[in-house]
Amino acid sequence: MNIFQETIINKECSQVICTFDELILLLHYAKQNIHMKLMFLSMITAYLCGNVYIFVRALQMLSGLSLGGKLALSLCYWLAAFSLVISLFARNIEMPEFLSRGLFSIGSVWLVFTLYMVLALLATDIVRIFLPALKPYGFGIALGWTVCLLAYGYFNYKNPDINRIDITLDKPLEGGPMKVVAISDVHLGNGTRKPQLQKFVKMINAEKPDLIVIGGDLIDNSLLPLYQQNMAEELRQLEAPMGIYLSPGNHEYISGMEECERFLKDTPIQLLRDTIVTLPNGLQILGRDDRSNRRRTPIADLMKKADATKPILLLDHQPYEVAKKDSLGIDIQFSGHTHHGQVWPLSHLVENMYEQSHGYRKWTNSHVYVSSGLSLWGPPFRIGTDSDMAVLTIK
Repeated sequence: MNIFQETIINKECSQVICTFDELILLLHYAKQNIHMKLMFLSMITAYLCGNVYIFVRALQMLSGLSLGGKLALSLCYWLAAFSLVISLFARNIEMPEFLSRGLFSIGSVWLVFTLYMVLALLATDIVRIFLPALKPYGFGIALGWTVCLLAYGYFNYKNPDINRIDITLDKPLEGGPMKVVAISDVHLGNGTRKPQLQKFVKMINAEKPDLIVIGGDLIDNSLLPLYQQNMAEELRQLEAPMGIYLSPGNHEYISGMEECERFLKDTPIQLLRDTIVTLPNGLQILGRDDRSNRRRTPIADLMKKADATKPILLLDHQPYEVAKKDSLGIDIQFSGHTHHGQVWPLSHLVENMYEQSHGYRKWTNSHVYVSSGLSLWGPPFRIGTDSDMAVLTIK
């Protein structure tokens, strides 16, 4: 059993299911722990029951369809329902790009479609108890509502927010104010493809940042789509005179850390794993390895290597123990990972899971920003949440 597997097995179940991207971890390692088995089975059961419910209601609406039509509908329906599972387990298998992309896209869309379609059908079933005349139209109303909601969620995802924050430090910063663009959770791969990356690069460069920091999960589930689409070419267009720094996330481990390191060497992005870099103006960037690595250096030990008289910017993908880090005298903390739940009602679960699930907050010592993610994993929807990019002006 490797380090990453041990990490996943020892996570509390509540820490595994609250974001879409962590569903992958559950799929990979559920067999190795009884609690994970139960959690995995409950999620699969809920997903299957939801799809059976939708399928039965669809057949009821199409009762006049021929047997051949029903068989064709059944085949297409269940292929869509299981295409994400097929995509995840075949993610490192060489196949035509359109096929791998299609399986991932259809399957990830189907996750959210199932969630909202079930909610909509339940609502129409309740309403038609009191308004029997709506019975013939219940499925159509639920389907129309769900499609409109997903269309809104897709549009919202494609238009991330730019959050501008001024941060004034008590410690000296040579050369005047500096502008930092901070992003996380880009998830480059079959979900976030090169055209979207091009948009992100233009968006970042338009800010003319002095420094770019990436709080993990730059890469999604596999390096294959990045090589197929030559995404390194686009990443080389990023411009920041003080450098571009990345702390790894759990998806860098899913993709394979060694392979990620090889890929990044062909870009201007410098990977920091329990490493401190001091910039010419005195700002210290402390890039922490992801908690997927159980042997990563404790934050208190890392802080001993830093100069407490100079500003410290911590990059740590998963925003755990924010209060503890605040007590250590870290000036700025930047994290991601949560996606703010990505869609409602998962957003509420995530808000109760973390000390700070998204956005900016000034703690006792630390200015903390937790990004909802510039992009996202899986379903291309933002419903009740927003993608974001932080522009920090540090004085």
